[in-house]
Amino acid sequence: MTVGSPGPAAPTDSAVAALRPLADMNLHEAGFLGRWQRVNVETTIPRCVDNLYTAGSINNLRSVRDRSIELTPPRFSDSDLYKTLEACGWAAGTTYQAKINGFLDEALDLLRAVQEPDGYLNSWMQRGDRTRFADLSHGHEMYCAGHLIQAGIAYARATGDRRLLEIGAKFADLLYSVFAPDGHAGVPGHPEIETALVELYRATGEQRYLTLAGLFVDRRGHRTLDTSVTPSEYFQDHLPLRENRHIVGHAVRATYLAAGATDVAVETGDTELLAAMQALWTDMVETKMYPSGGIGARPHGEAFGDAYELPPDQAYAETCAAIASFMWSWRLLLATGDGRYAEVMERTLYNGIACSISRSGAEFFYVNPLQLRSREFRAAGTQGTRVPWFGCACCPPNVARLVASLGSYLATGDAESVQLHLYAAGSLRVGDSIGLVVRTGYPADGAVHITVTEGAAEWTLSLRIPQWSTAARITVNGTEVRAGRNELGYAVVRRRWQVGDTVSVEFDLEPRVVRPDKRVDAARGCATVERGPLLYCLEEIDQPAGVFEDLRLDPAGPIVPVPAHPDLVEGTVALRLGGSRAGVPVELTAIPYHQWANRGDAAMRAWIPISEESL
Repeated sequence: MTVGSPGPAAPTDSAVAALRPLADMNLHEAGFLGRWQRVNVETTIPRCVDNLYTAGSINNLRSVRDRSIELTPPRFSDSDLYKTLEACGWAAGTTYQAKINGFLDEALDLLRAVQEPDGYLNSWMQRGDRTRFADLSHGHEMYCAGHLIQAGIAYARATGDRRLLEIGAKFADLLYSVFAPDGHAGVPGHPEIETALVELYRATGEQRYLTLAGLFVDRRGHRTLDTSVTPSEYFQDHLPLRENRHIVGHAVRATYLAAGATDVAVETGDTELLAAMQALWTDMVETKMYPSGGIGARPHGEAFGDAYELPPDQAYAETCAAIASFMWSWRLLLATGDGRYAEVMERTLYNGIACSISRSGAEFFYVNPLQLRSREFRAAGTQGTRVPWFGCACCPPNVARLVASLGSYLATGDAESVQLHLYAAGSLRVGDSIGLVVRTGYPADGAVHITVTEGAAEWTLSLRIPQWSTAARITVNGTEVRAGRNELGYAVVRRRWQVGDTVSVEFDLEPRVVRPDKRVDAARGCATVERGPLLYCLEEIDQPAGVFEDLRLDPAGPIVPVPAHPDLVEGTVALRLGGSRAGVPVELTAIPYHQWANRGDAAMRAWIPISEESL
C-alpha cells in the first residue's frame, strides 16, 4: 500500500469509532507479510490480469459494443476485473508499480466506452439485453457495482487519481435515483454494495450514499428475495438484521452484509445495529468457525451450518468468506477497540486466508478443508492441489486486493496514541508526529522490536497481547516494564518517548494441543496443534510411508520445534510430535497449515486423532 492511503475502511471524523486507521503503514520485505505483498505484486496480480483476458472478463465488457464477441459466464465476471483493479490501486506507488502500469488506463478506456450515459454498467445485462434490476436475487448488478466503487476508492486514496472513482460514483448516483428513498424497495441478493456505498460517502462527503447503504441494510429481512431455489436464510432475508442473533446462509453474503451494516452503524451512531452485528460475530466465532478462521461448513449453498457443525473433510471454508470475515472483524475492531476482533483477524489471515494461495502466488484454493484423505481412501476426482484459475474466479482477485492493502490493517492511532494489532516487519507514521519501525520474524519468531523514529513527546503505545500468549515480556530500552493485558487485550505503555527508544515484546511461542468443543461431533477424539497464531497440520509427505490414516497424536507427548523441510518457505518452523500407530510409538511432523499442498498432492489433517489411551 502506498504512502498517504488510509486503506479500504476509513471512518469519518464524526463516526462513532474507538480507533482510527493509519494513512501510512509500509510493510518490509524482510517480514512474512512483506514477502507476501511482493509475491502478490510480482506474481498474483499479473496472474489475475492475464486471466481477465483469457477467461472472458475483458471480452464480456468489449461485447457490449462489439456484438460479434460472445458472453462468457459467470454473470458477475465484471467483478473479477474490479477486484483486480482494486489490488492494482493499493499496489500503485510501491517499488513494484512498473509491473501494473498501463492496465488502469486500458481499463478506464473500456469502462468509459461501455458505461451508459445515466451511469449503468454491467456487461452481462447490457450485452444480454436484459432488463435492469429485474432479478435482484441473482443478477449481481449491485455486487459488481460495489467492487467497481471500491476499486475507484483504492486508486483515489492511494494515488489521488479519481478517474475510476468517478465511473463508480456515476453508477452509485443511478442506484440512488432508482432505490432511494421513495423508489424501488428492493435489496441486492448478494451484499457488497453496502460497504462500497459507505466508503463512497466517506470519500466524497455525499450523504445520499450513506442513506442508500442504510436503506439496503434495513430493508433486508422481509423476505422479498426469490426463494424458488434457495430459502430466505440463504440471502439473510429471513429476519431483520437488528433482530437476528444467529448467522446463517451463504457465508460470503452474510459477512459482506454484516461488514456493511457495521459501517452504517459506525457512521450513523446506531448503537442498536452495532450491538446486533457484535452478537452475530460472536455467534460465528464461538459456534461456526474452524480453527483456521475458515467459515462456511456446507458445500450446498456455500453456507454456515448449524452451531458446532464443523466437518473437517467436508469443510467448504471458501476463501472469499474468510476474507469477508477478516474485513468485518476489522470494522468491529475500529468501532470498539476490542482486541478480540484483532485476535480473529490474525487467526484468519495466517491460516484460513494464507492457506488459499500457493507459495509461488500463482495457484489457488477456492475451498479450504481441514482434512484430505490418502489417495486410496478418496472419492474419484477429489482435488488435493491448488489450481491456476477457476470458472467462478471470485477468490484469486479477492486475495490479491486484500494482500495489496494489508498494511492498512495492522495499526491504528492519533497524535496521542498508537495501537499495534497485528505484528509485521514494517514502518508506520501517525500524522506528522509519531514514527515507528517494527522489526520481527513473526509469526515464526515471537520477538517484536519497535523503535521510535519520530515523536519526542508523551504518548501512549498499546500492544495487543494475544490470548495464546501466557508470558509476554515487554522491555523499553532493555528495562522490563509492568504492562499486563487489559480488559481489551492490550498492554499499554505511556511515557515521554525519545527518538531511538526501543520497545521489545517477547511472545512465548510454546506449542500447544487444543481440544475442540465437545459439541463439535466431527472432531470428537481429535485435537489441533498450534504455535503462536499458526494452526499446524500433518501432511502425509512428512510421515512414515503408508500409515497416514492410522496415525494418532499423543497429547501429553513432547512437542519440539525444528527447522522445516527446505521445500517450504524459508524460516518455517515445523513441529516434531509424539504419536503412535496401532499402539506403537511413532514420531510425527507437523507443518503450518497454510503451507500444505505446496509439495504435490498429499493427504492432510489439521484435527488429529488422539491416541486411544489418552481419551
